[in-house]
Amino acid sequence: MSIKRIVVNCAALRRSLRKVGILLAGTVLLLAMPVAQAQSSRRSDEGTHVLALDNSWNRALETKDTKALDLLLADTFVSVDIDGSMQSKAEFLASIKAPNYHPPAQAVTEQSSVEVYGDSAVVVGIFRIQGVERGRKYVNRERYVDTWVRISGTWKCAASITVLIPGK
Repeated sequence: MSIKRIVVNCAALRRSLRKVGILLAGTVLLLAMPVAQAQSSRRSDEGTHVLALDNSWNRALETKDTKALDLLLADTFVSVDIDGSMQSKAEFLASIKAPNYHPPAQAVTEQSSVEVYGDSAVVVGIFRIQGVERGRKYVNRERYVDTWVRISGTWKCAASITVLIPGK
């Protein structure tokens, strides 16, 4: 067999292998698409669930429902408030139970979004709260970031930070 014929055969073999590689890559992509779509759908379902839990926090605040809050918060929960103070779960629940705590007349999430990362999720939003404190009416708009984690199959808020949005 001549060298020229070997070179021609090698070139033909390379073209064939390239075509097989392209077909194989296309097949892998087609097979992976349903899996990616299912994962995306599952993340979307989980995100919707976490947003519902995040919104139920508002209702629990309005009604001083510390039992509901206890179920929503991880045992290691940490809250950073608009003044920079920090509270553990026990401190946060005690502040809601306190006789001098007056629940807000209204607690509304104006906007929020969630990103799910496996067994954790981050909710970012704007929260409007109005009520009366020390005899004075107030309306606050606050930006918040809540970090949720799935613990033994149940979503719990592990950390929350809130920043006051100054009035215009």
